[in-house]
Amino acid sequence: MLRVNPEWLKGIGMISMRTRKRLIERLSDRGIEDAEVLEVIQSLPRHLFLDEALAHRAYEDCALPIGYGQTLSQPYIVARMTSLLRQGRPMQRVLEVGTGSGYQAAVLALLADRVYSIERLEPLHRRALQRFKALGLRNIHCYLGDGFLGLPDLAPFDAILAACAPQEVPPALLQQLHPEGGLLLLPVGEQQQSLMLIERQGDFYRRQAIEDVYFVPLITEAKPTGEL
Repeated sequence: MLRVNPEWLKGIGMISMRTRKRLIERLSDRGIEDAEVLEVIQSLPRHLFLDEALAHRAYEDCALPIGYGQTLSQPYIVARMTSLLRQGRPMQRVLEVGTGSGYQAAVLALLADRVYSIERLEPLHRRALQRFKALGLRNIHCYLGDGFLGLPDLAPFDAILAACAPQEVPPALLQQLHPEGGLLLLPVGEQQQSLMLIERQGDFYRRQAIEDVYFVPLITEAKPTGEL
């Protein structure tokens, strides 16, 4: 249950349940069938993850800017990626690459036991921490760092989701998947990107291209080491 600090709601419109329900209807019409994902998106106040000037657009099915060249992903993409990662099964330890506004991490936190999220931009990292505290989401653990490298000291993860696109799949993220069915979901590519779902079974990685997407690039200081 979300317990939102009332100070966060002052002066911000478009928070009615009717508005949120219209968004859920649009997502259902586009093929999102996971009832728990839809329930979470309906209950989570997306406008709190935007500057007040854009809050009136929070429940449109579109991506919105959050500063620093980053965006808040459109609700359909958040719902689609979350559903693909869950596959109808419980999630215990989830790693998110690219905290951004914190919205995707918050959705995951309401469906998983623990969420670990890494962000390279300190202002976004700090704002996300404030939002998680205000929402009472205590099962999200935030880190400032290079998402290309993941969080090896906290691996393995049952699921890893990247909200930004590397040119190739980071080997470190593959290595940090749980060897028995760990799932990695991320966009891959530069101008033309494909959403990839990768399942690990021991030393074997099964890859599936889901659909064409467009995300901001994953910026890294790590040197390429070759893809596993």
